[in-house]
Amino acid sequence: MASNVLTKRTSVPKGNSMRVKPEVEEPQKPKKKGFSLFALLDKYANVDALFEEGVPLKYMPRVLFLTGITLLYIGNTHFAVKTIRLIDKVKVEVEDLRADYSTLKSEYMEASKQSEVARNVAPLGLEESSRPPYQVLVPADEY
Repeated sequence: MASNVLTKRTSVPKGNSMRVKPEVEEPQKPKKKGFSLFALLDKYANVDALFEEGVPLKYMPRVLFLTGITLLYIGNTHFAVKTIRLIDKVKVEVEDLRADYSTLKSEYMEASKQSEVARNVAPLGLEESSRPPYQVLVPADEY
């Protein structure tokens, strides 16, 4: 016979009855000697008294307000760190661009000297004039 076939049980189903919860004694924990911040808070703050009758709803607006302020503070800190990293990255890029600008400017100043221009245009057949420039005078009646 196959194992997935339903068979009729002959035993009587159990009825509903209350269970008795056995009391278990908690084993005594050996106390650690030393400083514990949470033990100090538990000793002096007595927070358990606030929650004996449930959650005190009169404190919930303050707790929610402080939670919201804390989240805004954390978000603002993350944004500030991200902005600082971006500023540092841009500073490095600006320094590189400034160095490139200085290099290109000095090369341009060197290339625009009269001697450099004359040397660069010599292969084209152009040469410096040995005569000084003169002014062309046009009579007024020619226009």
